Amino acid sequence: MSDAQWQTLCRILDWADLAADPQLASNNDRVRARPTLLPQLRARLEGWSAAALAALFEAHGLPYAPICRPEQLYDDPHLNASGALADITLPDGERAGQTVGTTLFPLRLAGQHLPVRSSPPTKGAHTDALLQGLGYDAAQIEALRTAATVA
Repeated sequence: MSDAQWQTLCRILDWADLAADPQLASNNDRVRARPTLLPQLRARLEGWSAAALAALFEAHGLPYAPICRPEQLYDDPHLNASGALADITLPDGERAGQTVGTTLFPLRLAGQHLPVRSSPPTKGAHTDALLQGLGYDAAQIEALRTAATVA
């Protein structure tokens, strides 16, 4: 977290001692102090529920993300509100042709998420082009395919 976020965290959780500790003043300092800082944070946060911390962080503009299973991302209010989810069509397998959600790359250009360029390819769709780009000729590619090294 940034130095300003650290100070906000310490203020809202009433951790004046950590906020004033010169060994934790910068993000680099906190990274170096990680072996001793993490146990302290664990002990200080053990009485808090994830929901209570989320509400507190939200109220003070601190970024956070709960640890969840990948499929739970599609119900995340922040991802949905920020437009960080998009639909793709599955190319093959037992769900071929079905539309499913996916997360977008977590960077923005000109304030916009990068869109889905294309749905996933079918298995082996780009094998020849990739191997040719690496310098393999047609005979070598066919030998790899025959040996079931590539699809």
